[in-house]
Amino acid sequence: MATQDLISLLRTSTVDFDFYEALYRHFHSQPELSYQEVQTAAKAASLLRSLKAGYEVQTSIGGHGLVGVLKNGAGKTVLLRADMDALPVKEDTGLDYASKVTMRDRDDIVKPVMHACGHDFHVTSLLAAAERLAKMKDSWSGTLIVLFQPNEERAGGAQAMVDDGLYDKIPVPDVVLGQHVMPRKTSYVGSRMGNIMSEADSFKITLYGRGGHGSMPHRTVDPVVMAVGVVTKLQTIVSREVDPDQFAVVTVGSLQAGQTENIISDRAEVRVNVRTQNHEVRNRVLASIRRIVKGECEASGATKEPLIEETTKFPLSVNDEAVTTEVHKSFEAFFGDLFDPNTPCSTASEDYSILGSSQGKPCCFWFFGGTDAKTWDDAEKNGRLAEDIPVNHSPFFAPVIQPTLATGIDALCLAALTFLKTS
Repeated sequence: MATQDLISLLRTSTVDFDFYEALYRHFHSQPELSYQEVQTAAKAASLLRSLKAGYEVQTSIGGHGLVGVLKNGAGKTVLLRADMDALPVKEDTGLDYASKVTMRDRDDIVKPVMHACGHDFHVTSLLAAAERLAKMKDSWSGTLIVLFQPNEERAGGAQAMVDDGLYDKIPVPDVVLGQHVMPRKTSYVGSRMGNIMSEADSFKITLYGRGGHGSMPHRTVDPVVMAVGVVTKLQTIVSREVDPDQFAVVTVGSLQAGQTENIISDRAEVRVNVRTQNHEVRNRVLASIRRIVKGECEASGATKEPLIEETTKFPLSVNDEAVTTEVHKSFEAFFGDLFDPNTPCSTASEDYSILGSSQGKPCCFWFFGGTDAKTWDDAEKNGRLAEDIPVNHSPFFAPVIQPTLATGIDALCLAALTFLKTS
């Protein structure tokens, strides 16, 4: 089917937006941390089954992951993916459907929980797309897989589903497609060939000193001073060791030591996050981190070698050229000037590509905007995008429901129909 015919087909079928807007509010107000997406997964599975469109639903894959498979004759197998988990963030949006949820994390610490990254939009959009594509199934053939992934924030969900026999349970897709809502103007859709999201490595670094009384620092080896030295020197890696033409970010997101002011602790814990878009740069940065940490510990007289533990690792997300070319054709025809085929590679990271790369299958990922158009235009006019537009993981991150939701649904359906055989 020609692209224009595909677009006409898409516009003939819609869903009850009132229902899905209410569903989005539900997911937003009831977030669940990574590894604990119990109710989110149950709700998604129940709604898939209620469609009565022939989806074969399987749950509890790689934790709380689930899939719905709609077999609809000969043709390609297309996988659409959404992530479900939320973040340990206290919501400050002031919305009437704001989260007030708290949960115990895997360290048994009670934390506030918020959908500060838009995964609630992803789940809602995919459920709506599943219904919409099912309503159109007389006009396409092939196999549609809708996959709801747990534990994206901790970089473990996609691999866990694969390791748990995902592809023994469902057909191997010909193409894996996914999307992410971003702090961009509503109705914006952006993608690119090649690298679309950065790879990321995170570490917990434990520095060992010798504790003692705050009044007798000469009898101790102070891990706080040691940690400050480490943190300060880590900031020189990007500015002094990475080629200015290359991309790298080194962030210290946490530094913890001691419990009170008059006791010098015997250890400090530093958590570091690294983002790169080139394997050679990555290897150099990680080697520099190890060199700096060990050197500072030796210079400070640490009581033993530092412990450097990898906590998460996200792969580099790469859009396959052939698949992305076809998606771009559909997006350009449908979204027109609102589609950007050359969006910059994101400094953020994703693990969705494992669903394809583990099977040697191509992937394509794109972004869609969630910031109110007037709010964006005013901030851009005043040179205040950084100050006035909350980004993902912010306690103020709150994409407007419409037209954000409509864009997310349209993009998923359009991308899927690009590869499903239409008639």
